[in-house]
Amino acid sequence: MAMPLESPITFSNVGKIRWWQRGIFASQTGYVLLALAVLLVVMHFASPYFFTEGNMQNVAKNFSFIAIATLGVTFVIITGGIDLSVGSMMCFSAMITSMVMTEVSTPGGLGASLFVHMAADGKTVLANVPGLILLVSIVAGLGVALIAGLVNGFCIAVLGLSPFVTTLGMLSILRGLGYVVSNGRGSFPGGPDADYFYAATSGDVLGVPVPFIYLVVLALTMAVVLHHTAFGRHVFALGGNEKAAELTGIPVVRVKIEVYVICALAAGLQGIIISGWLGSAPANMATSYELNVIAAAVIGGANLAGGIGGPLGAIVGCVLLEVIRNGLVLAQVSSYWQQTLVGVIIILAVLVDRVRSKMI
Repeated sequence: MAMPLESPITFSNVGKIRWWQRGIFASQTGYVLLALAVLLVVMHFASPYFFTEGNMQNVAKNFSFIAIATLGVTFVIITGGIDLSVGSMMCFSAMITSMVMTEVSTPGGLGASLFVHMAADGKTVLANVPGLILLVSIVAGLGVALIAGLVNGFCIAVLGLSPFVTTLGMLSILRGLGYVVSNGRGSFPGGPDADYFYAATSGDVLGVPVPFIYLVVLALTMAVVLHHTAFGRHVFALGGNEKAAELTGIPVVRVKIEVYVICALAAGLQGIIISGWLGSAPANMATSYELNVIAAAVIGGANLAGGIGGPLGAIVGCVLLEVIRNGLVLAQVSSYWQQTLVGVIIILAVLVDRVRSKMI
């Protein structure tokens, strides 16, 4: 006698993705994007000057002044580390760049004969090769950032020191060295290549600020590296589970050193760009910028525990902070409220991410 077939068991909840797990709501970056969109709408009605061409250029330029460094810090945060030295790194790299540019452009200065000569009138200083002084100066500025990044990476990856303590120490070292080499005074880019320097750091191309162009290129490069290269997969693997990554053969020490070098170079480049905008590199430049940079990365979705982050989130976080700052200025609200709002937003961003994670 044939046995009747039983009805197959079905699970109605298997395979279904809830609305807060789909599309824009699948990550913290999506929520921040939504908040940014709401804020833009509010600013449109709050101030008739917000969406003017001039103000949009200011917003694009200003958020670019921390966004490049935020891209570098995001690399470190993805691995589960932290870099508190980025603000001092910006200052020291900018100061070295300006000082080298001035030194090699001054007749009688160290190595000046290789780069400049006097004109026939005996007063005007001319470059032997236009643009060479600029190139050497920027390489010098990025070179000191490279060395600092290597030291950070070596202490953390090889010696096993805490990233927090190591980079906090480097923050103090670089800030102190900045005061030592400048005697507490600012340095100014000078010489025949000064105009090239200002054009390369604070100029614009077809109305688009040069710093914003750098940011877009670097963000696209970062996206490709993180998601389409072995190095990018290794970075995420370290943040997910460092011990497991090591057991699978990933060169943990090398990757750690590389991300701190990348972070240092990004901060160094950021400092050089800011000094071009300011017209100088003061000894107190970029003080406490590390807080804004890390805040932007965290607000944009980078997880301090590691394993999560990307260029889009870093940029969105920077834009949100700049829109808030710009909005406060247009609304004639005291700029002191900015830090208060940034703190509130950081807490809210982490809270939303925690609630979303529990709902998954």
